[in-house]
Amino acid sequence: MALYRTGTCRLLVDGGGRQLRKCLVMLYQPCHLSTSQKPKGVMSVIASKAGHLNAKYEHFLERKFPNFYILYSTFMKGLRMLLIDGKEVRRIRKKMNSQGILYHQLPYRDMEKLRQFRRDIIKATPVMIISLPPFANYLVFVLMYLFPRQLLIRHFWTPKQQEEFLQIYHNKRKDVYEDVLDSLLKSLSCVPEQTLQEQILLLVTQVQQGIHPKVTDIQEVRAAFSGPPFCMASLDIQQMRALSRIMFLTPHLPAFFLQRRLRSHIFEIHHLDCALLQFGVEELTEEEVKKACYIRGLNSAHFSTEDCRKWLNCWLQLSQKLKDSEASLLLHSMVLLSANYLQSLEK
Repeated sequence: MALYRTGTCRLLVDGGGRQLRKCLVMLYQPCHLSTSQKPKGVMSVIASKAGHLNAKYEHFLERKFPNFYILYSTFMKGLRMLLIDGKEVRRIRKKMNSQGILYHQLPYRDMEKLRQFRRDIIKATPVMIISLPPFANYLVFVLMYLFPRQLLIRHFWTPKQQEEFLQIYHNKRKDVYEDVLDSLLKSLSCVPEQTLQEQILLLVTQVQQGIHPKVTDIQEVRAAFSGPPFCMASLDIQQMRALSRIMFLTPHLPAFFLQRRLRSHIFEIHHLDCALLQFGVEELTEEEVKKACYIRGLNSAHFSTEDCRKWLNCWLQLSQKLKDSEASLLLHSMVLLSANYLQSLEK
């Protein structure tokens, strides 16, 4: 808005006389009475336009290509979740650096967030590299469609896929239950004490017959797992490969790397157990309880939240009694405590 006014100007004319002539003087004055808001920044305008176009694009996909829209929306939602997790991990690491806190000194939820994010990033890195070139994201969509379980992390799975894939992974874990139990029986003669031999034989036989063992029964054989033949350093290559599959680790590595990875991951779970004991199982949400059971060997999809809490308390009861030298027993307990839990509830 601008203001204009008419003024007069005095002009000299021939003859020395004076004559007033009215002339129009246009004086521009900036408007200070406007009620309009301050103009938006260029970036905010661009972001707003981009958001509007993206909304129209998603609406178009939803109407014309509903199956592709599910894939697209799952990918975008997963990307946002991954970015949120990244910010949370950065906050935790900043806290660790500023306060001098080690990993095993973190609260339970922070420790679990770091553990899961590291595993997610390792699995997602190849796909992220593939998607870097221009228009390569369309290739990612193809890979999502063809190999979602093998290439994508949980953020990019639909709820139906999550349920299906977790069952597939657990079935792969169940396939080696018998191998783990057989390896205990094969090495039984190397246990120096006769009493321990008998206790381990009874324990393994019960599990093979579908009986769910008591935590106290497992604790009684802990001494056999602090040295040969069942300690971490004494496991043979076949035992380590079977246990690696229980932990969802690749078994196709040399023995040294298998042993190192098994040790690292079972100690990580042991540290989580210590933090969870302080935090309290009852403080976990339903999703957190089921996830905690799953990573310790139990397929929590088949159990109620209360059954999962009961099982997790049993696991913690065992874990808190074990020393670092007995970590191999905790690793084997992913089979011993999980194999027949469902049958024990049905009786």
